[in-house]
Amino acid sequence: MKFKAFVAVLALTLFASAAQARDDVLTLPLQELLDSADAKSALLDVPIYFAGQSHPEVERVKEVTTSRKTNAFNKSDEEACRWVMLSALKVLQDAAQKQGYDAVVNIRSNYKHNEFASDSEYQCGAGTFIAGAALKADLAHFADK
Repeated sequence: MKFKAFVAVLALTLFASAAQARDDVLTLPLQELLDSADAKSALLDVPIYFAGQSHPEVERVKEVTTSRKTNAFNKSDEEACRWVMLSALKVLQDAAQKQGYDAVVNIRSNYKHNEFASDSEYQCGAGTFIAGAALKADLAHFADK
């Protein structure tokens, strides 16, 4: 009986460590995310511009960061990443809105403090049970307002 209990605990320990160890970094298409029905219903009416995208002239900025996690259990990596990325973008939009800024500009992925700047892709971490997105950006007040 003790041997069976030992084997069960050992199996659970091995399974848990293997499950927690997966932490893949995915690079996914940005336009697909922004064109999705989820984006249209989740995001606020605050303009967002990723690094390299043109935007009106900026008068002042404030750098901000966010790091979000979501449950990835029983979801594809792509589905979990879309969900957590939209959550992170909404946090940035909400910060701009509440602090009186016009937009969020220069958005970069910053998963595990590895900055990735692109105007067409974003990065997300995907594990067995958790997906995460971390972003750096600037809250911007446009000069022409």
